[in-house]
Amino acid sequence: MTSYLDLLAIILPIFSLFAIGLGARRLGWMSTEAEPSYLKLVINLFYPCLVFRSVLDNPALRNPSLLLSAPALGFTSIVLGLLVGYLAGRALGMTVGTGLRTFSFSVGVYNYGYIPIALIDALWGRQTLGVLLVFNTGIELALWTVGILTLSGLSLKEGWRRLANPVVCSLVAGVALNMLGVTLPAVLLNVISLLAACAIPLGLMSAGAALEPYVRRPADLFEPRVSFGGPLLRYGLIPIGFLVCAKWLPVTGELRRVLIVQAAMPAGMFPLVLARHYGGQPLVAARNIIATTLVGIVLIPLWLHFGLSWAWH
Repeated sequence: MTSYLDLLAIILPIFSLFAIGLGARRLGWMSTEAEPSYLKLVINLFYPCLVFRSVLDNPALRNPSLLLSAPALGFTSIVLGLLVGYLAGRALGMTVGTGLRTFSFSVGVYNYGYIPIALIDALWGRQTLGVLLVFNTGIELALWTVGILTLSGLSLKEGWRRLANPVVCSLVAGVALNMLGVTLPAVLLNVISLLAACAIPLGLMSAGAALEPYVRRPADLFEPRVSFGGPLLRYGLIPIGFLVCAKWLPVTGELRRVLIVQAAMPAGMFPLVLARHYGGQPLVAARNIIATTLVGIVLIPLWLHFGLSWAWH
């Protein structure tokens, strides 16, 4: 069993990349003007290559039931998280127009991408990583449908359109080729692998850079309902649901690992971007992201250690 200190040693480099991105923005090395360019590279090229390479030639993803159960659990995890966030926000006195929708969104949408990808790759390798990425398709579906409705209160039309993106397309192509047993030329696979290797470092640094403008005003980053409520939900109530599923649902070992890792995740960065775009309150999202991320440095390895020891017995 991996010890707490071993897990902490895996976590710290991940958060270091996040901090490096924040510092690079502060020093002007990752300028505001350049942000759209490197985000497009990550989202449209590097991350799809990572998804495709992780899914292709992955025996764990030749199980048809897994291809259904993993996305279903991912979808459910977001929907229930949004509901918990909404009910908790109302109990804390938030209302629509004063941050309730954004709080619900930032509590429900956890960091399902960069941090768990780096963790799972370090702990178990590509076979479990491929299962994580299939699990994440259900999250994407929930994010762009129920999530957008929660955040904006508007139509789901744009959300459905967003599902036709390079990440989902690369996943579908990878799963299809994997099921058919197709082998691609080694040269092409090497190119894809090199591009895939850029996804996590640049993605984490981009996330840190996006938060830097809010860190400039530290006094604005603390608000008791968000700064305490967000971490209590993300590291108190919500992980219990993941771990119960991991222990008692009849799922594969790879999917069980995915559930345990996702249980320990902080609030995701994407709610900050979407809150800007859909008329939410970005400062509420930033408060929750920073609070859960800081707490997560200590609690992520703790939850992982507990989950891995409890859910397997």
